[in-house]
Amino acid sequence: MKFHKVQMAIVDMVDKETIAWDTKNVDLLLSIFHPDMVWPWPKNAQAHDPMDWVLELGRFNHDRWREVYQNLFDTHTLVHNHRTLQKVVTSNQGDAGFAVVDIDTLWRDVDGNEDHWKGRVCKVYTRVGLNEWKLIMHTGVLEY
Repeated sequence: MKFHKVQMAIVDMVDKETIAWDTKNVDLLLSIFHPDMVWPWPKNAQAHDPMDWVLELGRFNHDRWREVYQNLFDTHTLVHNHRTLQKVVTSNQGDAGFAVVDIDTLWRDVDGNEDHWKGRVCKVYTRVGLNEWKLIMHTGVLEY
């Protein structure tokens, strides 16, 4: 895929997030979130109707989200994290965009229990200032 400059900023954000998951780097992960970030999750990967979605973490809170993700990283092994960027869309004004990403991320805890994130997500970004981008909304994983 060939991308223009604003689209490349979105691609870079997707890559930065992937590195954060791959390296279990909570500081890098938290650095991509906008202060107004929200992350609705479907009850399962087939719950396409938002009537069935929940907000488990609420609006971004650095300390609360740090605790949740650090706990995940400390108690789970990342078995694999495959991500395929399917589409990048940006606004005509160059100040907003979204990425459609297919993910297949498998976590395993010390007891062998697996948490498998597999499906499609939409990551919504906003430009902050002249050159900085932040993730402001993200859907949970859905299978299509």
